[in-house]
Amino acid sequence: MGDYDKFISRADAEALIPEDASTEIIQRLPEESAALKLFRPMQNMSRKQRRVPVISVMPVSHFVDGDTGLKKITEQKWENKYLNAEEIACIVPIPEAVLDDADYDIWAQVKPQIMASIGRLIDGAIFFGTNKPAAWPSDIVTAATAAGNAVAFGTGVDMYDDLLGENGMYAAVEADGFGITLNIASVSMKAKLRGLRDANGQPIFLRSMGEKARYELDGEEIMFQKSGAFDTTKALMISGEAEQAVYSIRQDITYKVLTEAVIQDAAGDIVYNLAQQDMVALRLVMRLAWQVPNPPTDLQPEEVNRYPFGVLTP
Repeated sequence: MGDYDKFISRADAEALIPEDASTEIIQRLPEESAALKLFRPMQNMSRKQRRVPVISVMPVSHFVDGDTGLKKITEQKWENKYLNAEEIACIVPIPEAVLDDADYDIWAQVKPQIMASIGRLIDGAIFFGTNKPAAWPSDIVTAATAAGNAVAFGTGVDMYDDLLGENGMYAAVEADGFGITLNIASVSMKAKLRGLRDANGQPIFLRSMGEKARYELDGEEIMFQKSGAFDTTKALMISGEAEQAVYSIRQDITYKVLTEAVIQDAAGDIVYNLAQQDMVALRLVMRLAWQVPNPPTDLQPEEVNRYPFGVLTP
């Protein structure tokens, strides 16, 4: 067979992906995804779906009328919320000639871009419903708007009023019985916040030109999303009680080195024929689920009117 029976086997390409790469990606993903950084992680799932019982009706106590009064009965109910693990995948084709000529670690160059793309995909689906799997719950912007927790920019006398005023976005979340521990905003919000002035015309967030501005609302830091996942046509800022949203990983990052596969697009057309084009491809897969249990609170027992997040819309 001579020179015609050679190919890059899994063993040949194994050096591209260190054994601890999967664990490292999982650990570093929260740096790329605001949702994974701020939401509450649950124990990893052992199946595709996890059932989480959530209180739907809370018990009510009563005073007893006199020494012989009748004690009233009450009830407590639970309903099931589900975490459905959906698959996230990425395939990175690499020409063999590139591998042959490279004098640096190809995997070290590819890995950060993969992490960024996964983080962008997760945040877009969770916060805005971008390419959201059907089994996942409604995205946060949609659910917050449905619960009446959306305030349009310019509704109040100024943006400070839109956010922190009596009828502002913070107040809408607090009226549902939740606190604010999370603020995620578009990068364009920085300029809007820098322009806020107090009664004396002094900038609210900038104490001096030589000092870095500290962007906080009611003591909670504002995270400005730079990944490209933040959809400014739907929201300028999202705030809420981060602990009320949970996520779970069904399958850590796994990888496989493809050497003789055919890669097709959605129309079925061949994009790459690895064997014929002297290429290899790294395929990475993970499975993730998330949910907002949204339990009843003393301030708002009706789920349709309750949600632990609010939105400042354009």
